Amino acid sequence: MGFFDHLQKGGAFSLQAKKPQIRKVVSQTKPTPQSRSSSAPTTDTDSSPLARPAYSTNRAAREVNSRQPSTQKNALLPKQRAKPRNLKRPSPILRLSSDDDDSDTDASFEVRKRTKLSANEEPDLDRDIRASEAYSKEGPKALAMVHAADITSQKPAGKYTPVFGKEKSETAIEIKLQYPTALKGERYQLVMPKENDDFKPLDDIMQVVETVSQHYIPEDAADEFNNETNGIKRRFRRALAHASEAEFQDTLSDYNRAVQRLVADGSIAKHLDATHALRLPHVERILTQIYSRTVSPRVESLRQYENGTDNVYGELLPRFISNIFKETKLKSGHVFVDLGSGVGNVVLQAALEIGCESWGCEMMPNACKLADLQRAEFKARCRLWGIAPGKTRLVQGDFLTETSILEVLKKADVVLINNQAFTPQLNDKLINHFLDMKEGCKIVSLKSFVPAGHKIQSRNLNSPINLLNVKRLNYWSDSVSWTDVGGTYFIATKDSSRLKAFADTHSV
Repeated sequence: MGFFDHLQKGGAFSLQAKKPQIRKVVSQTKPTPQSRSSSAPTTDTDSSPLARPAYSTNRAAREVNSRQPSTQKNALLPKQRAKPRNLKRPSPILRLSSDDDDSDTDASFEVRKRTKLSANEEPDLDRDIRASEAYSKEGPKALAMVHAADITSQKPAGKYTPVFGKEKSETAIEIKLQYPTALKGERYQLVMPKENDDFKPLDDIMQVVETVSQHYIPEDAADEFNNETNGIKRRFRRALAHASEAEFQDTLSDYNRAVQRLVADGSIAKHLDATHALRLPHVERILTQIYSRTVSPRVESLRQYENGTDNVYGELLPRFISNIFKETKLKSGHVFVDLGSGVGNVVLQAALEIGCESWGCEMMPNACKLADLQRAEFKARCRLWGIAPGKTRLVQGDFLTETSILEVLKKADVVLINNQAFTPQLNDKLINHFLDMKEGCKIVSLKSFVPAGHKIQSRNLNSPINLLNVKRLNYWSDSVSWTDVGGTYFIATKDSSRLKAFADTHSV
């Protein structure tokens, strides 16, 4: 059970029907910061339900299931679906406490070790992760982005209630959270939702703090954040356990001050410069923030589609996509194309995680509008996080005829086609485009374009599928939006050598 689940079942605060008003509280850097001694006595406990903020997908994201509309990117037809699936943005749950915690030194508190690359991952040494403009010394700049406070303040009265304050309080505290760059931070209201599926500001704050501590802070400064007794993350947990606004604000000030100091002295920039790969939890955090601020509030616009056509919608989830990137050996110098790109999730993930040039083509107008919103937020969020993504281009149109897409396919290194529910006619038309793709291009699909047992013969010598060398792979649970179970997918590499060998052998 998550943070707000506890609150709604009789936690420290009750939910109100009145719309919160904003009371701004500026968390300033302390003039004479003092570190807290690890031997200092403490009397706090972590038994309060406020100690358990954890990431939870908002309702809008959950409602976007396999019955959504979109483009030529498809999910299973309704009769094939085992049950509806939620389009979530998976993110590691930040465990701040358990129901059994009874002291601030409880051994059950989990301090994460830094995520390392797996054995089969090789850093892309040609990729520069850091966005240099985000660390300019010209002074903090504001970005044109959707702040968390914009989401909660625009909700109808009764949707949110203040976290800190009396039961009938109408005042919502507004704070600013610093990100690991020289840019101005993000505004948040310290409120909690009435509905568990709505956006949870405190969860988002805690996930930002966790991501910063895991992926931006040098080893020699990590103890300030991760110390189990008096580290910043521990103190946030303690403040929530005590339902103490003063403790929360005090910890927030120390967090903002610590990040600003490490930005100013160049420690974070130096750490990023030595990094050549983004870990998936880091990628997911940024993508989740973008999705929750753009697509989720407008998800109902995706609910018009014609069943049984090529426009049935379904998403491939970030962890599955990340595995596809590894299997195809996609690198920052490559070109990635998503045919039927929906709201642009995979296009943005490729540009962020890999740093490559990333294209998408979508024909459904509503999905395209949301894709444009995501792309605008993506540019701002990447800069806020100090990350330099690859170039992105989202095209509205039919990928069979759109000129810009036909041209980019000629230089593409990896092409993704979620053809799970494409009609045979559309799949056949797509095959003809493989003729123009370059040698070595990898085409990823959920259904193979090459029939099982296909062999090159004189009678099918002119078929484009003779140019494809197909590899079948498995994906596991939580990989696609329309089902919990796993399945198979295919990577077809354009390879003319077999066809040439057959022609040479059978030439007269």
